[in-house]
Amino acid sequence: MTTLGSVLLASIPSPTQGVWFLGPIPLRGYALCIIAGIILAVWIGEKRWVSRGGEPGAVLDISMWAVPFGIIGGRLYHVISSPDLYFGEGGNVLDAVKIWEGGLGIWGAIALGGVGAWIGCRRKGVPLPAFADAVAPGIAVAQAVGRLGNWFNNELYGSALEAPWALTIYRWDAGLGQAIRDSTGEPLVLGTFHPTFLYELLWNLGVAALVVWADRRFTLSRGRAFALYVAAYCAGRVWIEALRIDPAETILGLRLNIWTSILLFLAAVAWFVTHRGPREDLTPHRRKRSATAAGDDGDDDGGGDDGDNGDNGDADDQVAGSPFERPRDDLRTAEDELASDQPAGRPTRHAAGPKPADL
Repeated sequence: MTTLGSVLLASIPSPTQGVWFLGPIPLRGYALCIIAGIILAVWIGEKRWVSRGGEPGAVLDISMWAVPFGIIGGRLYHVISSPDLYFGEGGNVLDAVKIWEGGLGIWGAIALGGVGAWIGCRRKGVPLPAFADAVAPGIAVAQAVGRLGNWFNNELYGSALEAPWALTIYRWDAGLGQAIRDSTGEPLVLGTFHPTFLYELLWNLGVAALVVWADRRFTLSRGRAFALYVAAYCAGRVWIEALRIDPAETILGLRLNIWTSILLFLAAVAWFVTHRGPREDLTPHRRKRSATAAGDDGDDDGGGDDGDNGDNGDADDQVAGSPFERPRDDLRTAEDELASDQPAGRPTRHAAGPKPADL
């Protein structure tokens, strides 16, 4: 066991406490970081969505569906990819629902969050690929902020490391949300390790910057900005995941998250290459929603007066004072002229004048 004084000045420190109490209410660093990340993602996504011509407020409305689905999906993926923590020897099944103690898998959050976003997009009448392009950089920023939550929980570190950027990790009581202390009150140091949470935090910020730059430079559309985010994130997740030493399911000697990252990287690259085309015009969707809202208001104001309007079959002919209105008598006269091949009310060239019988 390493003492505190021997490592404190030669490494990045970790918090010795991850939860504070405001009266009876616990304030957990992990939860605060997740909430802050969500707020930033919605704010960034909203600004990008409006700049693309989308309806203001749409991102917030859709996030009401995407965020709860994403949290549930993230937790499910974490439990599936690390089952021994909950179903193995010494594990507690009830701990699987304790999200505040840490443990959200990004791929489960993206997958099930995408289902929630699809529902929200259908309800708002907007294309899901365009929405995904708008929120992609914000998701990467949210992931970066969320990794600070892992720092508060003294988790997500890599193999042992002795270097100035090594991370000090304490022996941790997840239930109390604080470091375990010795008889003198000093926190017990587990060791110094690769700060994989920090590696991923910095990588995610780089991914967000890359997507914003590429989107402006190449006018990405049809889900390509989101595909670039997925591909770039996966490229970093592979090498960062390889450094981690926390329990996880493995396939052929590789952690499940590495295999997932490889497969999603290939899928994202394929989408990016094949889905080319001009950027979606979101203005028609705004007009459609505005027209629908106006129609609903009109139905509410005059829905009971249909019987007083006479013939409603030709709305243009009913508009009083319209510059495009044409009297029905003129229309009939024009039809008669066409039928007789001569102007109505005028004599032909061979007629010198009206006959006496016509007088």
